[in-house]
Amino acid sequence: MNSETNFFDLCAAGCRAFGRACQACGRILGRMTRLSFRFWWLVFPVLALGIGGAWYYTRPDNLTFKVNAVAFLNGPSIQQFGQAYAPLQSGQLLPDKASIAPFVHSRTAKGFATYRVIDCLNDGTADFIDFKHKIKATDTVQVQMKDRLCLQFRVKLQDIQQIPAIEQAMLELLNNDPVLQQSYETYVRNLREEVAFNHRQAQKLDSLTSQYYFFNPALSQQEVIGRSQGGFNFYGDRRVRLFLEEIYEQHEYMQRMDYRLQLATDPVTLENHFRVDPKPVNGRRKYVLLFGILAWCAGCGIAELIDRRKAICAWMKQ
Repeated sequence: MNSETNFFDLCAAGCRAFGRACQACGRILGRMTRLSFRFWWLVFPVLALGIGGAWYYTRPDNLTFKVNAVAFLNGPSIQQFGQAYAPLQSGQLLPDKASIAPFVHSRTAKGFATYRVIDCLNDGTADFIDFKHKIKATDTVQVQMKDRLCLQFRVKLQDIQQIPAIEQAMLELLNNDPVLQQSYETYVRNLREEVAFNHRQAQKLDSLTSQYYFFNPALSQQEVIGRSQGGFNFYGDRRVRLFLEEIYEQHEYMQRMDYRLQLATDPVTLENHFRVDPKPVNGRRKYVLLFGILAWCAGCGIAELIDRRKAICAWMKQ
């Protein structure tokens, strides 16, 4: 009973606090509306300056776009890649001889960031990218992939043609990192061994099924019971399991490994080239609204100071 009472008391207190907050916001908006009416000669010019600033900030030659690509980590861990990628994010400790240094120092490419790629079905396929960093590392349903990352940087509209050169320079910097190179060599050696093993296992399954089902004339004279009637075939006194599902599973896994080996030409490779997000970061509609609200608040603040100048002067003379 006490827990129920405390819960309802908590709900009532929350509702009262929400109501008081709404009343306070209403009073503030009412006060700002009165100040805008009384000091229109001050508030409206400040508002016009804010909208003009937003219009200038979102001019066509200053529009900034996000550029994204999914990268494969062929051997290096997320932590190793983060250490190699850190100079791009901070803009510091970047070798002057690096081909990407001119793009970073001139701010042609900026805002370098990485985002985790999420696998929801645990099938090794990327489902979406966690741009808001909401997925935790301990989540077992939406799993963060260990071998893929989304790379992102920002460019202005006038520098979009430089994206291929920036991509090549970035990959050159990352793939020449000695730590990533060492992890890559170990990974490729183990991957080749695994691919060879998978091919041998697939050949064994193929030869086993061929021996039982295709190259044994005696089987055609025996009674055959399909998988729908128990999942097994009976040939005389011999009970043999069909290997069709196992073959499909083995070939599917083998194809994935062959694809990974084909992509593993460098420590870091891109699944696709960098693509530009068509929605600009500093879109005009959003920033006109944002700058307009800030300018209105600033104008009302100045008007409030003017309206209470006598009280402020009296307080300062105390």
